Amino acid sequence: MADAKVDAFSQAAWAANASLYETIRTMPFNADLAAGTLRRSRFKHYIVQDAHYLIGFGRALSLAAAKAPEPEGIVLFSQAAQEAIVVERALHGGFFRDYGIAPETFAATPLSPACDHYVSYLVATAHAEPYEVLLGALLPCFWIYAEIGRDIHARAAGDNPYRAWIDTYAGADFADAVARMIAATDAAAREASPTLRARMHRTFTHATRLEWMFWDGAYREAGWAV
Repeated sequence: MADAKVDAFSQAAWAANASLYETIRTMPFNADLAAGTLRRSRFKHYIVQDAHYLIGFGRALSLAAAKAPEPEGIVLFSQAAQEAIVVERALHGGFFRDYGIAPETFAATPLSPACDHYVSYLVATAHAEPYEVLLGALLPCFWIYAEIGRDIHARAAGDNPYRAWIDTYAGADFADAVARMIAATDAAAREASPTLRARMHRTFTHATRLEWMFWDGAYREAGWAV
């Protein structure tokens, strides 16, 4: 019976945060993105900050690879770090060209408060926490994006100006990557003590909150007040 509960870590984590996911799914940024009415300046803010975020996310994934107890984990997280930097940034590059965002403009744009918070949290967790707890913090970014992508894809018009973004996160390749992340997290949870699993749940919830904060900050085009 105990093993069944451990195997269901991902299911339990998702269920515990289901209302928070629903808040994310229906928040103004994603509602407008699905409708194709999201203000261009809001998406521009988002895409620049997301490109910054992926650098920090890639670092955290690389540290997960270094901490992985098995060779399969080293390969999985090393590949995930590469995909975060190369594949997803290729998506951003298309929007950068469309919006006329030069590399020097991107480099000169500071991380927003939400992006800085999220990146700092993941990198600090990667350095300071055990492998299992780090996986709890990394999983929401993968999983929530896949669910949001599928949800928006199901209701978005074909001429949606953000179709490239929608298709990327609703696609089979990304779904496969998410499935591998869920499996790796559940495998780590199976070997974890109850105390360690509780810490995994806390990092999963906090990262889910930061997902909401990131999109909310983009919608408000939030910067530093001082």
